[in-house]
Amino acid sequence: MSEDPADFLRSAESLKRFSRRRLLTGSALGLTLAADLFVTRRIQHYREDLEILRVRDETAERRFPTASWFLFPGYKTSWEETIWILNSLRPALASRGQLAGVGYSNLGLDVEDIVAAVYRYIRNHQLRRLYFYGHSFGGMLAVEVAARLRERGVAVELIILDSSPAGPQDVLDRAMFEGVAALYDAGYRIPSVVRGGYELGERVLHKDERTWRTVVDQTLEQLSPLAPSTTLIQSEASYIFHYDARRYADALGGTSLAFIGNPEDKTVNYFGAKYEWSAVFPRNLVANDLVTEGASPAHASPQWNPGVYQKVVREMLRQYSPPEQGGGLKSLF
Repeated sequence: MSEDPADFLRSAESLKRFSRRRLLTGSALGLTLAADLFVTRRIQHYREDLEILRVRDETAERRFPTASWFLFPGYKTSWEETIWILNSLRPALASRGQLAGVGYSNLGLDVEDIVAAVYRYIRNHQLRRLYFYGHSFGGMLAVEVAARLRERGVAVELIILDSSPAGPQDVLDRAMFEGVAALYDAGYRIPSVVRGGYELGERVLHKDERTWRTVVDQTLEQLSPLAPSTTLIQSEASYIFHYDARRYADALGGTSLAFIGNPEDKTVNYFGAKYEWSAVFPRNLVANDLVTEGASPAHASPQWNPGVYQKVVREMLRQYSPPEQGGGLKSLF
């Protein structure tokens, strides 16, 4: 499909059955589409470099100069939504450390680059106490990054798995991920011009856990120029499809894991994921019974339900993660 507004206008003019009003409307839509694709390409080009996104909190920085959270965002999460999630969780997370999130590269998910970027950030900020928050598939990635950091002498104290699948078997709509991953692995990319239909269709499939307003809002977010690239999204799907938590069963050392979720989750099999994390990491898992009851959507939605998530995270930290004393010195450096 051509993105040239002139081609669109010539095609529209040749269709004599169109009224003048419909022709002008179609022309405006064509120009808008072309402009949007141009802006989208420009913005996504600027985000080809992975970035650690810091959310400043003066109180947390003063109280915990050597402690920090890292948020690993979920599937299709933009840099802006990553900041939104961190701010939604801030009242609970800031009771243990500073706040940062991983802004994935639009060139695709590269675990080696993520490990290197997180490691540089830790060293540059002289961090000694680390906490990870894995948002949806970000929990899978957080576990792998923690295992790889441990090889570099860095210990992660706690990983919160927010509705995180332990592998593709826990994804309820597995066929969709298999299809997207297969296209990516074969070298095919979903073009931007058909993404709108793809995004809307995916959310309608899960309509039973969303209101129509949420369906529309989330679809429009993915059509924004600020949304992740289709290449990044497909690489995330491929990562989920090929993930096997058992590869890291003995690689976390003393890192604690805490699984939180919701039995009403229509994206991830709550009971299957809960069981699998417990089975693979019996010595690491310290909590798997805290439920985000009342959250809508039920799957990994702190940005939509901050009150629910703050309460659950506070309770989990109260029970399983004592507050830092004097800045903390827990590290393998």
